[in-house]
Amino acid sequence: MNCTHFLLPPVFTPPHLSRLSLLRSHTVVSLSTNLYVECICPCPALALGGVLTITGVSGHLNLFAIGDSTGVIKPSRRFFLRAASSSTPNMENDPEAFGSLKQQLAKLFEKSLKVTVPEELDVVPAIAPCQNPKFGDYQCNNAMGLWSKVKAKGTQFKGPQPIGQTIMKNLPESEIIDSCSIAGAGFVNVVLSKQWIAKSIQKMLVDGIETWAPKLPVKRALVDFSSPNIAKEMHVGHLRSTIIGDTLARMLEYSKVEVLRRNHVGDWGTQFGMLIEYLFEKFPSGEITNDQAIGDLEAFYKASKQRFDSDPVFKEKAQRAVVSLQAGDEKYRYAWSQICEISRKGFQKVYQRLGVHLEEKGESFYNPYIPGALELLSQKGLIEESEGARVIFIEGKNIPLIVVKRDGGYNYASTDLAALWYRLNEEKAEWMIYVTDVGQREHFEMFFTAAKRAGWLPSEDNKYPKVSHVGFGLVLGEDGKRFRTRSTETVKLVDLLDEAKSKCKAALIERGKDKKWTEEELDKTAEAVGYGAVKYADLKNNRTTNYTFSFDQMLNDKGNTAVYLLYAHARICSIIRKSGKDVEELKKTGTLDLVHPDERTLGLHLLQFPEIVEDACTYLLPNILCEYLYNLSEDFTRFYTNCQVKKKKKIPITSYCGGVGRRDEQAVAVRSNGSCNEKMFPSTWDYTRLQNLNSAFCDSRTGLF
Repeated sequence: MNCTHFLLPPVFTPPHLSRLSLLRSHTVVSLSTNLYVECICPCPALALGGVLTITGVSGHLNLFAIGDSTGVIKPSRRFFLRAASSSTPNMENDPEAFGSLKQQLAKLFEKSLKVTVPEELDVVPAIAPCQNPKFGDYQCNNAMGLWSKVKAKGTQFKGPQPIGQTIMKNLPESEIIDSCSIAGAGFVNVVLSKQWIAKSIQKMLVDGIETWAPKLPVKRALVDFSSPNIAKEMHVGHLRSTIIGDTLARMLEYSKVEVLRRNHVGDWGTQFGMLIEYLFEKFPSGEITNDQAIGDLEAFYKASKQRFDSDPVFKEKAQRAVVSLQAGDEKYRYAWSQICEISRKGFQKVYQRLGVHLEEKGESFYNPYIPGALELLSQKGLIEESEGARVIFIEGKNIPLIVVKRDGGYNYASTDLAALWYRLNEEKAEWMIYVTDVGQREHFEMFFTAAKRAGWLPSEDNKYPKVSHVGFGLVLGEDGKRFRTRSTETVKLVDLLDEAKSKCKAALIERGKDKKWTEEELDKTAEAVGYGAVKYADLKNNRTTNYTFSFDQMLNDKGNTAVYLLYAHARICSIIRKSGKDVEELKKTGTLDLVHPDERTLGLHLLQFPEIVEDACTYLLPNILCEYLYNLSEDFTRFYTNCQVKKKKKIPITSYCGGVGRRDEQAVAVRSNGSCNEKMFPSTWDYTRLQNLNSAFCDSRTGLF
C-alpha cells in the first residue's frame, strides 16, 4: 500500500497544533520537535499499513493510523507524534513511577522491540488506543515503520506482519495484558485484563487520584494570561485568555508543576499622561475621594482620549505628564496609583466571580529592567538602527522587531524582552506560556526568535527553558460576526456574566424552584451553573478556532455542556448517598468485579485519565480534557442504565467516577459539589446546593432524586 504523508508548514513553534488535510503521497518532510496533528479528512490509505514517514534531526520517525483496522480513518481523528527525545518519562529508568496506562504498555513493548530488532536502537514504542473496541483496547503500530527501515538491510522478516507477530511473541509476561492479536500490516492489538483494570481502579481509590498525576519534564512554569489594560473594563476578549490560562494553570498544578500565575496588566505607557491630566482637571487636588468619583472607567478613558485628540493645549500637558510620571514625580505617581487601584478592584470582582486567582506583575514592574535587557541584546550585536528607531531584524520577516521607538520610548517588545529576562533569571521559570489571541502570533514568533538568537533560550524547541504562545480565536455572535452588543459596542465581561446568571435563574424559576428554595439558594445555584456553563462552552472548543457564543446552547441540559456534566456528577453523588454504604470502608475492604461490558468500558476510561491530562498539558489544549470528561459522563450513563449501580460492588467504581469527574471539573474551573471528597476537591458547594442542582437539572423520572 502506498505511503501517505503530511505536507507540513515550514515554521512552527512547539507544542504545535496543525489542522492539516492529507495532501499527497511520497512527501518526506523534516521535523525536529513534537507535533500534534488533527486529520480533518477521511484517508483510507493511512489504515492497515498507511504510514507517515518523517525524517528529523532526532532520527527516523513514523506515524501510523491510530485506531481500528477497518481501513477507514474518521474525520477529526487525533494523531500524536513524539520524537525519540520526547519528554515522556522513561518508565524503565524510573521504577517508582506508576505512569499512565499507555506508558506501562510502552514499557512492555520497548522490551519486546529491543529483542525483535536489536540493531535498531532508536525505536520508540508507538502505542495508541484502538478506536474500535472490537479489535482491542490498545494497539502497537511499530511494524510498518520497522519494515520500511529494515527491508533493505537483509532482514529475516518478509514483511510488516511477521514483524508484528514477532513483537507480539517477544512481549514479556504481564498481568496487564489478557490477550494479543495481529491485524493487517502487523498491528498488535492488545486486550487488557479485566482483573488488572479492577485492581488498578482499587489502587486509585486507596491511594487517591492525586497520586496518578502525570509526570511532566518541568518543575516550574509561568502562565501569562488575562492581562487587561488599566482604565479599561474587561471585555469578552479577556474571557478566553482568563479562562484558558486559568485552566492550563490548574492542569499543570495537578501535575505537580509549580505554576506562577502572572497578570501582565497594561499599567504603563503614554496613555497615562492624558488620564492623569484629565484627572487633575476633575480633581485639582489630585485626590480621588472614592472609587465612583471618576464614574465609568471606560467613559473616563474615552473622555480623556477625546480631549487629547481635539485640544492641542491638553495634549501638550498630557505629554509633559508622561515625562513627570516616568521621572518619578510624587504627585503624578500618586495619581497613577489611584487610577490603577480603581481598575484593579474592578478586575478582582470579575476574577472572584470566575474563581480565578493571579499575581499582578504589570508593564510598570518590568520597566526598570528594560535598559539592562536591551544592553545585553546590544552586546550580542542584535540591535541595529533603522529609520531613527532601534530594531532587531528577524530572518523571514518583512518588518523588524522595534525595541526602542523613534522618540526614544519603549513598547510591547521591549517590555516583553525585559519580562522574559526577569522570568528566566529571577523567577527561574522553565516553561513560559503566553495566552493571547491568535492575532499576536507574529509578535511572539519574532520576540521568541530574538531571545533564542541572544542565547536566552535554546535553539531547539524541545529543550528547556522554553516558551509557548497559546493563541485563541474569536468569540462570535450567532450572526457569525464578532460578538458585540446591539449598539456594536464590545461586550463587557461583567454584563456577560450577569446575563448568564440571569438566564440560569429564570430557568430555575420556570421549573418552580423559587417556591422551594430561598432567594440565596436560588442566586448561588444560578451563579455556579451560569458561570460554569460560560467557561465550559469556551473550553470544550479547540482554542485555536473561533466559536459561537449562545446562551441557549450552553445552558442546555443535554449534550456536551457544563449543565449535563453537573447533572451526571449530581447523579453519582446521589447514588452514593442513597446506597447507605461507607465509601471509605469500601475503599479498604471492597473489591471490584467488572462483569458487565459497560463496567469494563467505564473502568478502562477511568484508567486513561493520567494520559489524557498529560496530553492536554503537553499540547496546551484544554478541549482534550473536556472531551474526556464528556465521554466519561456518557460512559457512566450507560453503566448506570445497564448495571445495578446500588449494589455494594458497584459503589467503589461509582465513587471513583465521581472523583475523576470532580478533578476534571476542577481543572476546567466548573464548580461542583465537594461533599463526596472534600480533601481532593475543596469546592465552595455545600450539600444543600447539591440537592438544589439535582432537583433543578435531573430528570425526575429516574426516581433517584
